[in-house]
Amino acid sequence: MAEQTPNTTDTPVTGYACIQGYLRTLSGAPGVYRMLDAQARVLYVGKARNLRARVSNYARPGHSARIERMIRETASMMFLTTRTETEALLLEQNLIKQLKPKYNVLLRDDKSFPNILVAKDHPFAQIKKHRGAKKEKGTYFGPFASAGAVNRTLNQLQKAFLLRNCTDAVFDSRTRPCLLYQIKRCSGPCVGLISEADYAASVKDAERFLSGRSTRVQEELAAEMMAASEAMEFERAAALRDRIRALTTVQGAQGINPRGVAEADVVALHLENGQACVQVFFIRANQNWGNRDFYPRVGEDVSAAEVMEAFLGQFYDNKEPPRQLILSDAIENADLMTEALSEKAGRKVELLVPQRGEKAELVSGALRNARESLARRMSESATQAKLLRGLAEAFDLDGPPKRIEVYDNSHIQGTNAVGGMIVAGPEGLMKNQYRKFNIRGDELTPGDDFGMMKEVLTRRFTRLLKEDPDRDKGLWPDLLLIDGGAGQVSAVQEIMVAHGVEDIPMVGVAKGVDRDHGKEEFHRIGQRPFALKRNDPVLYFIQRLRDEAHRFAIGTHRAKRAKAVSATPLDDIPGVGAARKRALLAHFGSAKAVSRADLADLTAVEGVSEGLARKIYDFFHES
Repeated sequence: MAEQTPNTTDTPVTGYACIQGYLRTLSGAPGVYRMLDAQARVLYVGKARNLRARVSNYARPGHSARIERMIRETASMMFLTTRTETEALLLEQNLIKQLKPKYNVLLRDDKSFPNILVAKDHPFAQIKKHRGAKKEKGTYFGPFASAGAVNRTLNQLQKAFLLRNCTDAVFDSRTRPCLLYQIKRCSGPCVGLISEADYAASVKDAERFLSGRSTRVQEELAAEMMAASEAMEFERAAALRDRIRALTTVQGAQGINPRGVAEADVVALHLENGQACVQVFFIRANQNWGNRDFYPRVGEDVSAAEVMEAFLGQFYDNKEPPRQLILSDAIENADLMTEALSEKAGRKVELLVPQRGEKAELVSGALRNARESLARRMSESATQAKLLRGLAEAFDLDGPPKRIEVYDNSHIQGTNAVGGMIVAGPEGLMKNQYRKFNIRGDELTPGDDFGMMKEVLTRRFTRLLKEDPDRDKGLWPDLLLIDGGAGQVSAVQEIMVAHGVEDIPMVGVAKGVDRDHGKEEFHRIGQRPFALKRNDPVLYFIQRLRDEAHRFAIGTHRAKRAKAVSATPLDDIPGVGAARKRALLAHFGSAKAVSRADLADLTAVEGVSEGLARKIYDFFHES
């Protein structure tokens, strides 16, 4: 790859003249181009089969309103040539996700999807939910659309196949069956209530079911049930009946299970009034494993082909594509996208735009979902916009806030103190912007809420001044809501003055008389407290925001407290990670017993070398 950087001149040229200035030095090689504004912010990232031809297109008038605006703002360009157009496509999508340019179609929700893992690193396989890199030994089934879909399927699979979900450490420490065995969700392999061969057969049945061969599994279970009934083994027959019922429940929850589509993602796009919704249905092993909706950022004049191509490139950037992608709209560079996805998957990937048959019916159903989801979102956005306008009127703001930050603290008598920040805007809660703050101030008096709030806001504004000093990245709040009254507001005001950010409106939300919902008082610097009417929608909106901040802070505090409860002195020993910690505790029974062990006993633990044993021994015997 070869990169050209922007031209630098004393008098910056923008628009068509700027773009035309680059044509003399550009070659006809494939590559990626970036358009930048006068502040060197990336406006747009694009790919080209021929860079010179593509850029010359921008140098001539006759574009849509969106592209015309982008050209007017362009003050410089950057170019990166590649060996092939496929490389250019992959690089383009990486840069879009990294830089988030203003004029590109941008996929905003890009989380990984959960799978079901049948772990094979133990004689009695464990079945569990898995998210992330597939590093563990075992068989993976997925992706599922959500954690809820996985949990429901796992719940029914436990009933059907009685497979364990406990960790290896819990499995090895059991001396009697757990509650799951008592309620017929596990076969009790931990205490020898099922042989290794019989358990392996159940694992095989579960894998066959998840691979789409469910009918055969149910037929075999039905035959076993009849045989047990004829032999008057009624308890066993009832258990087999319950297993068949559980399998039927899983199939029923999956909705439509296509016969002619073994492995595919159905991707349907609906565009309306400058907004887009993309529905993705996951079909694996002829089973529908759920669907998710996405709302990419688009302009008013983008085409369906452009949105679909951008979505596919960004969505599969960090996910393995299935064998078929069944699309509602064709894309311009289908051959290029097919080549890129096939190269990524290491096998052939097909892009289909069906016009009739079962695949077309799948697309029609996904399109209906996309249309209905976008209608609901637009309705919610209209309601949210009305609430934000009401909030601006109630607190005398210059306009509806685009970013509201709400803060709360949580602790128990000062211990495990944390601060929580939630964020809301025109599209509702922005959960990917939530932040937690572990309170570190050693000089704080336990339970000093003012001091905790000061620490949280100090760290927040210090980071904002470092990451976005010009306030042009959308990270700065338009309104701060603080859980508390006049004292908290004064404490936060001191921090804002110290950091020179006094222009941000800030309101304290106090519980009011009898600490009752509906009697909240609002505190602002230099003004008397006031309240809103009990039935005011803006009041309900503020209550929801405060309750969400409270929920987030409490959840973070509980997680920190739970971690502290399970903490041991072993956590402070260099070289002792989670696996060796588990091995030591399993071998000795407690951290106290580890502290009393001699070198010979420590080296007897699996995974503990003589050097590490010496470190552990010295840690507890420094004196």
